[in-house]
Amino acid sequence: MKRQAILDAATRSFFDHGFAATAIEQVAADAHVSKVTIYNQFGDKRGLFVAAVERECARMGDHFSIAPMPGLSLRARLEAIGAAMTAFMSRPEMVQFDRRIAAETERDPAIGEAFLEAGPRQMLRAFAVLLGTLRDAGEIAVEDPELAAEQFVAMCKGLGDLERRFGCPNDATRNQRRITAAVDAFCRAYGTGAGD
Repeated sequence: MKRQAILDAATRSFFDHGFAATAIEQVAADAHVSKVTIYNQFGDKRGLFVAAVERECARMGDHFSIAPMPGLSLRARLEAIGAAMTAFMSRPEMVQFDRRIAAETERDPAIGEAFLEAGPRQMLRAFAVLLGTLRDAGEIAVEDPELAAEQFVAMCKGLGDLERRFGCPNDATRNQRRITAAVDAFCRAYGTGAGD
């Protein structure tokens, strides 16, 4: 329960104020715990940051499940993954967090590396595992599942990520067109027809 309260408080602070401006003292006060409790559970502020990012990204975990999905086509699975990923990255707080991390990485490159490892790379690896499972089941023909996952993500994002980071409003219609086109291209490139 204390860990949950700490992560809730830390996530709010990291998203609202960024890494540099987040104070362990304030996180402790907001979570109604002592600083010692935070240090005992997370080691330091960077450990707390990594745990907060991992928890936030874990919300995507169900979309990368490798459990059997009877009756769901490859196309439907990819559509669901693309939609979940885009919705996750389009949230205003995620856009704000992304901006803060990019700015703080200028000062401390280790912050950017911690974010990439705790979030985007972890999600990419999970997606690659799913694609490897689909390959083994004969639904797709892909030599490098991690590269294929990266390609799919890049196609779904298009310029949307960059546009949002620079203040353009989120365009749900354009997002859906990107996802549909990404699924079409992915299925043409890698689909075997077995699960389409």
